[in-house]
Amino acid sequence: MNKTKIGLFGFGKTGKLVAQELIKNANLELVWVVKRELIPNYKFASQALGVNTEEGLLIPQKDLNSDFFINNPVDIIIDFSGETAVYSYMTAAITLGIKVVSAISKYNPEDLEALKLISQSSAVVYSPNITLGVNMLMVAAKTFQSIIPNADIEIIEEHFRGKSETSGTAKRIANYLEIDESESIKSIRAGGIVGKHEVIFGLPNQTLRVTHESISRASFGQGAIFACEWIHNREAGMYTMEEIMIELFRANVPENPNQSLQLKRGWFDVISKKLSDYFNNR
Repeated sequence: MNKTKIGLFGFGKTGKLVAQELIKNANLELVWVVKRELIPNYKFASQALGVNTEEGLLIPQKDLNSDFFINNPVDIIIDFSGETAVYSYMTAAITLGIKVVSAISKYNPEDLEALKLISQSSAVVYSPNITLGVNMLMVAAKTFQSIIPNADIEIIEEHFRGKSETSGTAKRIANYLEIDESESIKSIRAGGIVGKHEVIFGLPNQTLRVTHESISRASFGQGAIFACEWIHNREAGMYTMEEIMIELFRANVPENPNQSLQLKRGWFDVISKKLSDYFNNR
């Protein structure tokens, strides 16, 4: 079986954990990693991560040119770098049909337009928070909101002490639910919390809470791998993780509530088992 070839933009704190997850995956090959500057004494990302292999050739961003993408072909580019990196691979993605999974937390309008331009020629998944759980939370919260539209809705976001700004994911949740982010979001900063988001639905005699907590930034890598599996055979277009989750919910919730939930055979069965096996062996 041929491995899906991956190119990664970004090798910071989160990017390194994403690279680790990609190297562990038997169905993916990390071909190269683009970062701002080279790491002295290391040629490959795997070596910088303490893995005794030669995976993920490290490339400084200033050395990129059109020939690089031709000479080092990949099927999918995963972007965990910065909003302007899109211009480094935009032409190659369009002309070579490279698919893109972008996990950039926030784009300027003109940079987002560049990503949309790629989606006219190739498949693009864009998710500011690519963890599976957060996107499941958003879809579940939207569903509950439609069922109990008169409930009071509050969002609590918790992060590490040094994070000063309001969580971009919390703002996304508020916008997705079409509620006022300035009034509905409450922030907590304590210790080394990676990230926790809770949506509270308040009713007169009961409260419903939907919560997601990231234990490790490795969850971003696992979400990116999931997106790669999903996007691999997709046609050109702009997709979001929320849309992917909605598709999965619709495909797998039984019409008869008394019927046991049977996942349909196909790509999702393969991915689900793979993720389940992976998490159980952690």
